[in-house]
Amino acid sequence: MADAVATAEKSFAAACDHARRTALLASVEALLGWDERTMMPAAAGGYRADQAAALAALVHRERTDPVQGERLAALAAGPLAQAGSPETQATIRLLRHDFAKQARLPARLVEELARACVEGQQAWARARADASWSMLEPWLRRIFSLKREQAACQLPDLDPYDSLMDDYEPGARWASVAEVFGRLREGIVPLVRRCVEARKRPDDALLRRDYPVEVQRRFVQEVAARIGFDFERGRLDTTDHPFCSTAGPDDCRITTRWDERFLPTALFGVMHEAGHGLYEQGLRRDWYGLPPGEAASLGVHESQSRLWENLVGRARDFWTWCFPRARAAFPATLADANADAMHEALLRVRPSCIRVEADEVTYNLHIMLRFDLERAVVQGELDVGDLPAAWNDRFEADFGIRPPNDAQGVLQDIHWSAGLIGYFPTYTLGNIFSAQLMRAALDRHPGIPGEMAAGRFDTLLGWLRTEVHAVGRTLESVPLVTRATGQTVSERWLLESLEERYGPAHGF
Repeated sequence: MADAVATAEKSFAAACDHARRTALLASVEALLGWDERTMMPAAAGGYRADQAAALAALVHRERTDPVQGERLAALAAGPLAQAGSPETQATIRLLRHDFAKQARLPARLVEELARACVEGQQAWARARADASWSMLEPWLRRIFSLKREQAACQLPDLDPYDSLMDDYEPGARWASVAEVFGRLREGIVPLVRRCVEARKRPDDALLRRDYPVEVQRRFVQEVAARIGFDFERGRLDTTDHPFCSTAGPDDCRITTRWDERFLPTALFGVMHEAGHGLYEQGLRRDWYGLPPGEAASLGVHESQSRLWENLVGRARDFWTWCFPRARAAFPATLADANADAMHEALLRVRPSCIRVEADEVTYNLHIMLRFDLERAVVQGELDVGDLPAAWNDRFEADFGIRPPNDAQGVLQDIHWSAGLIGYFPTYTLGNIFSAQLMRAALDRHPGIPGEMAAGRFDTLLGWLRTEVHAVGRTLESVPLVTRATGQTVSERWLLESLEERYGPAHGF
C-alpha cells in the first residue's frame, strides 16, 4: 500500500506540474486579451487574431496531452482520489473533468473560436461606435454557430446552453436558474414600480456635476487601495468595457471607463473590478494554476465584485469615511454637499438603457433579458438577425422605455462578440450570493459597519478571504455559499437587502 501511495504522489506531482505549465501559457493568453482591450492599435486586430489562434492551439495541445490524460485516469482510480487531502481529491477530480471537456474539442474549433472572438470584439467596437448592428451581425452569426458546435462537443449529454454555462458556472442548469430568476423577478418588478412612482425620490444631480478625469483617477485608486486592492500586484487602466484580467499570481489588471459628468461610472466601475481583483489576489498562491488556487465560478467571482460595489460602495457608513476624501478631491464640485446627500443620490432608481450604469434595483432585469435572448439563439428559437427587435421589444416591456439606437441596446455589451455565451446569468447569481454572504459577514462581525465608517475594511475582507477566497474551486458555488453562510442559497437575502435600503430612500 505504501508503494502505491508513493507512486500516486509522484504521479500527482507530475500532473500538477503539467497543469501549472498549461496555466503559464494560458496567462499569456490573458495578457494578450488585456492588451487587445486597452493598448492595442486598431489596425493590429488582424494579426492579433492570428496570435490568439496560435496560442489557443498551443494551450489546447497542452491541456489535451494524452500522457496527462492517462496520468489523471490512473490517479482517479488510485488511493489519493479517496484518501488524499481535500485539496488533492478536488484537484484530481476537477483536472480530469477539465481534461475530458477539452479533449472533446477539435483543435480546429479551438483555433477558429479564438480567431473569431478577437475579430468579433474588434467588429463590436466599431459597430458600437457607429450604432450599426449590420457591422456586427455577420460576426455574431459565426460566433454563435461555433459556440453551438463547442456545446455539442464538450458536454454532449447536456442541453447546449447548459454545456456553455458550465464553463462559467459549473453545475448550474438553465431550468433551475430560470426558476430562481422567476422568483427574483416577482419581487423586483413591483419594487421598481414602487420606487419609480414614489413621491419621495432621491435627487442624483450631485452625481452629474463636473468631475475631471485625472482627479477621478487619483480618487478611485485611493478607494481601491483602501478596500484592499494591492497595486504592487495589480494596476488600473482605461478601456471601453470594464473588466478584470489576471496574468499571473501577482499580476491582476483592472480597468474602467471615465465620464466627467457622472462620477459613478468610474467609481463603481473600479470598486466592481477591484472586488474581482481582491478575489484574485486572495486566491492561494501555492496552488496557482490548480483548482484550489482558482475561482469557484464566475457567479462567486461576481458576488465579490457586487458586494464591494453595492453593499459597501453604496452604504451610508462607507460614505462617512469616503465623502471627506471625495470633497477633498473635488472641492468646488462638492462644496455644498455632504455624506447624506451623496448617499441618497446613489439610491436613485431610474430605469435606463445601459446595464453597467444601471441602478442596483433594475440591474437584474437587464441580466434576465440577456439570459433569455442568448439561450433562445443557442436553442435555435431566435435568429441572430432578429436580436435587435427582440431586445427592444423586451426592453420596452420590462423598463417602459425603448433604446434610441442599437448602441444603447443590443450592441452595448461585449460578451457575445467575445464568445462569452452562457456568462450573463452569473451576474445575477453573483448578486444573490453577495447579499447572502454580506448578511452572514455582518452576523459574524456586527462591527463591520462602524469599521467601514472609519475607513477600515480588513475584517470584512478577512472574512471573505477565509470563507470564499481560500476555498478556491474545491467547491461549486452553491455548496461554497451554503457552507460560508450556514443557509441554503436563496434570492431572499437579495430582495430583503434591496427593500431595506431602497424602500426608506423612496419613502416606504
